[in-house]
Amino acid sequence: MRGYNPVIRDFLVTRDLCIFSVVDYRHPDERVRALLRYIPDERGERRRRGVPYRKVEFEESFEVIDRDRYSVTDVHEVPRSEIIEILRPVEGLKKAVRRSEKVRKLIKVMRGIPEGKIGVTGSYLCELEDESSDIDLVIYGSFWEIARRRVKEATLSGELEELTEEMWRRIYRKRDPEISFEEFLIHEKRKWNRGMIDDVYFDLLYVSEEPPPFYPRGEKIGRAEIFARVTDAAHSFNSPAIYRVDHPEIEAVLSYTHTYAGQALEGEFIEARGWIEELGDGRRILVVGSSRKAKGEYIKSITLLERCK
Repeated sequence: MRGYNPVIRDFLVTRDLCIFSVVDYRHPDERVRALLRYIPDERGERRRRGVPYRKVEFEESFEVIDRDRYSVTDVHEVPRSEIIEILRPVEGLKKAVRRSEKVRKLIKVMRGIPEGKIGVTGSYLCELEDESSDIDLVIYGSFWEIARRRVKEATLSGELEELTEEMWRRIYRKRDPEISFEEFLIHEKRKWNRGMIDDVYFDLLYVSEEPPPFYPRGEKIGRAEIFARVTDAAHSFNSPAIYRVDHPEIEAVLSYTHTYAGQALEGEFIEARGWIEELGDGRRILVVGSSRKAKGEYIKSITLLERCK
């Protein structure tokens, strides 16, 4: 662990055997920004190395976390002294392929992506998956576009299964976005970052090899809806998703909810609703996903929707 700085998609195991997902590229010197995801529980149905666990959702994680042990801000900050293991997707994939035929088949589809540029996160990384668990693949850096292209080619050729309408509706209900199902589907179907293999759902998650542009959280000014042209979407699949825009007041739109990652391309016009935040130097950003469900907040590619009419 010494000398390694955790990044998004990594997980942490702490001295009290809690398991956290890392949610940032940048951290305070003595802590790591993360979210509590799994807690030891004798009633838990999943087991890791003999310990029963249960998963906690976002809201519950803030209720059950030990606030004497961990700092709570907008996320959970884990003291580095509490970390006993860092789970890294590339290493996790090596173990997952030995346990799962589905993972082995999916990795074969991802040919062209070298070892070290692809990994697995979520329950498979934590060794807490079951037969029906979703597979969360992690793709690093420039190989992201290759991975999306492989999903598209393999789906169109029948090597991968297309998502059924029932599965799309399940994803929509889980995300519960502030756009219609039809608008959701139009945006999602061109992303090619989801699919199915042997009736199991998988998705692709991006990690940049260099830290993305840094936008600290600022002072909330108020809610706003803007219409703007995207000038840079290079980090639109990152976390947060970043869309730099041409707008008289707003420098960038940031989405902290995965629903609106990859939502618009460079050159497209978007409609976005969220909270304006003013940074210390006077710049302003629009934040979408100020809460987990992002109620009343959204990003739409108006260019895409107009094209699909």
